[in-house]
Amino acid sequence: MNVEHGFYRQVAVQDHVHYTVAFFVLVIGTVGVTGNALVMYAFFCNKKLQTPPNFFIMNLAVSDFLMAITQSPIFFINSLYKGWIFGEAGCKIYAFCGAWFGIASMINLLTISIDRYIVITKPLQAIQWTSKKRTCIYIALVWLYSLAWSLAPLLGWSSYIPEGLMTSCTWDYMTSTPANKSYTLMLCCFVFFVPLGIISYCYLCMFLAIRHTSRDVEKLGSQRRKSAIVQQQSIKTEWKLAKIAFVVIIVFVLSWSPYACVTLIAWAGYGSILDPYSKTVPAVIAKASAIYNPFIYAIIHSKYRNTLAEKVPCLHFLSQATRRECISVSQSESSLRDSMLRRHSSGCKPMFHRVMSMSTTDTHIWSDVELDPISHPRQASYSLRALKDKEYKSVTTLPEEKGS
Repeated sequence: MNVEHGFYRQVAVQDHVHYTVAFFVLVIGTVGVTGNALVMYAFFCNKKLQTPPNFFIMNLAVSDFLMAITQSPIFFINSLYKGWIFGEAGCKIYAFCGAWFGIASMINLLTISIDRYIVITKPLQAIQWTSKKRTCIYIALVWLYSLAWSLAPLLGWSSYIPEGLMTSCTWDYMTSTPANKSYTLMLCCFVFFVPLGIISYCYLCMFLAIRHTSRDVEKLGSQRRKSAIVQQQSIKTEWKLAKIAFVVIIVFVLSWSPYACVTLIAWAGYGSILDPYSKTVPAVIAKASAIYNPFIYAIIHSKYRNTLAEKVPCLHFLSQATRRECISVSQSESSLRDSMLRRHSSGCKPMFHRVMSMSTTDTHIWSDVELDPISHPRQASYSLRALKDKEYKSVTTLPEEKGS
């Protein structure tokens, strides 16, 4: 039974349903606000983290923090009152904030994927890509793109209304009008499916690039009788990238695909089969996306962990990472970095030496843009770099020996 209540119809469900939703929303809000606040706190406390590539992670934390702090408290209060209590204006503001910050988070994921793609597959171009000026421009574009989509319902392209159990608001995907249907279709395409396709492509290219690089390292090691350690570490790095790519894509899909499916079902004209539960649960799952990203992109980051362990006493356990793991990542990332630079510079040998010299003196640039940056990658990179120089010299001196 639906009861008319102001500008919406109050759904008659049992009280424990609202209280259960309120509990999960409270947990999501608490974890989302706390987790993303810790990421921002670590970023501002540690100047070494304030690098252009980390700006993307910081921007993701900001959008997720705003998503959690603007959505969860209002959703929680409405669930306790079993209906929307903030009026029509409050509904529009609530839905606008949810759309803006939610879309910004998804486009941030896309931007981070593109950033990692360029750094790993095109290391020479990454030097320009990671400048502070360009990074700020890209971040501004993320927010403007998200703002355009979230403003559209306020300007007449669809509208914001209560949804599900009438305790939260979103755009009107249930009413079958040309404006609503076109907005729903375009939003799902350009905010969900297209970014998902690009993210998948980026991580696939990264995986293949590291796979090829691992083969290059293995070939170099067999020619010069290099220790098998580098080969093993390269394989570990390849597997680590695959796991990170898997987690990122799966979490992205699991968080938003239920909501996208519900909206597309309504768009296709089958909205009558959707009950309040089937519209509320996907909305809660989508809002929970704000709690995963801090763990995926920041908390597993060694520098963030160490900063939080130092600044927050109750998180001291985060600094218990083993030294062996750090050394392992250092060696593998250094070997991969050098091999990628060697492959991209193979057509221009004078430039090859200049790039290698740059990577020796400015290793901190690379240490901040890789998937899991570390503090001291220099020592592990020296051995492989020396081996490469030796191989290059042997190749260049070969014609001289024949001529003599």
